[in-house]
Amino acid sequence: MPELPEVETVKRTLEHQLKERKIISVQINRPEIIAHPSSAAFTQNITGQKIAEMGRRGKFLSICLENGDTIWLHLRMTGRLLVTPPDFPKEAHTHLVFCLDDGMEIRFMDTRRFGRFWLLKKGEEDTFTGMNKLGPEPLGGILTAEWLEARIGKRKKSIKECLLDQSVVAGIGNIHGDEILFCARICPGRPAFSLKKAEWQRLADAIVAMLKKGIEDNRMTPQEYLEGRGKGYRMAPFLQVYGQDGQPCPRCKTTLRRIVLSGRSSVYCPECQKEDTI
Repeated sequence: MPELPEVETVKRTLEHQLKERKIISVQINRPEIIAHPSSAAFTQNITGQKIAEMGRRGKFLSICLENGDTIWLHLRMTGRLLVTPPDFPKEAHTHLVFCLDDGMEIRFMDTRRFGRFWLLKKGEEDTFTGMNKLGPEPLGGILTAEWLEARIGKRKKSIKECLLDQSVVAGIGNIHGDEILFCARICPGRPAFSLKKAEWQRLADAIVAMLKKGIEDNRMTPQEYLEGRGKGYRMAPFLQVYGQDGQPCPRCKTTLRRIVLSGRSSVYCPECQKEDTI
């Protein structure tokens, strides 16, 4: 699933291509991907509208319209959003197409069909997307060591599970969770209540630093993004521990170890990220 840095990459890559473009027509091949309102109302309300800007909230993307309405979408596991010329080869599992006034198309592809769209009218209360349950944006300035400790410092759950809880911090997933904890030198299996003051500070600093690094590592041109069909994120060469179990730690050369926490894989260095307090 794309996490905050990858979703931010989609936003930054596509926004300048979409700004000031008018949606001329809408083709929905899978009505179930429109979670609110009905697919017919969705189509009727956005046709003819001009795009003002794009935004992001956690792992959600938004397409803001000039009339004040907002299209929200979540890519979930396999969703991809592309801006293409009309003659660009159409991929399988293309479920939605917006035709724009410059001849380009916005296409949404999703192999597993878990991705969803919502249209919220200007002033409409959001009781549909689940964004009201999200924690703060980790790059929004609120994320301090004191805030984190106050929020989750008494929990018995592992610190990795707490980081993946979107009600705590919005946008962190399994991949960047591993990278953050490696940077902070904290074992992913440590109970949150066992962390000390210095570790909370390292964790808060690592969240901000590693997410900013992930955004920078993923930087690409619109052409590069299109050539990669919307899934050519560049994070793989920059990952230090995620998916690297059995490989030497990039810091101390100890063999990286894999554990499973609540059904999710986590990789860490047993030397750099000791299971007891560092």
